[in-house]
Amino acid sequence: MKYDCLIVDDETALSESTCEYFNMFGVHTAWVANAENCLRFFHSNTADLVLLDINMDGMSGFDLCKRLRADTDVPILFISARQSNDDMLLALSIGGDDYIQKPYSLSVLLAKVKVVLARYRAAAPEEECGLALDPAGRFAVLRGNKIELKPLEYKLLAYLVANTGRVVDKRELFREVWGDSIAAENTLNVHIRRLREKLEADPNNPDFIKTVWGTGYVFENGQG
Repeated sequence: MKYDCLIVDDETALSESTCEYFNMFGVHTAWVANAENCLRFFHSNTADLVLLDINMDGMSGFDLCKRLRADTDVPILFISARQSNDDMLLALSIGGDDYIQKPYSLSVLLAKVKVVLARYRAAAPEEECGLALDPAGRFAVLRGNKIELKPLEYKLLAYLVANTGRVVDKRELFREVWGDSIAAENTLNVHIRRLREKLEADPNNPDFIKTVWGTGYVFENGQG
């Protein structure tokens, strides 16, 4: 299921009231109490923004932010009673987009969330050739159909789409997608094959991801 906002906070009363308030004003919101449930949430749902507390049982909000940033670029707004400048600087340095101190005003927080959601959605990649990429959910939409992708599949496809029409050398893909300039070529071949099986009407005669023999691959507009 797709949500506008996910609250990750173990303060039950505050989280429930915030969730209820947001939903009442049209911001589709869910709430979980800890990092484990947050990660479980993202296995089967998406959210365009995360409100994240710092002090929670188990994994802290700081560590959870680092985990989330490995897979998504959705805005993360920290909400915490901690007021030290060091905490604020750390939150922003590890990928947080804002730091909001508790206690907060529900109306002011909602206004901030709406502004950030609008900015994030306006910056999302536009649809190309019937293929759109969702940076929050890390999936593709092809001619109206959702295409589930594994993290590396999404990263590889996103890089090829960002370089539409340009032949991308295999070594460049190893470096930019895997972070390893000498990764095994068979690894790349397997991921390309899986993408073709998910995107192409005929994986053996692809319209989108074409092989440039001896060099690499090029993403074309899918018009054949």
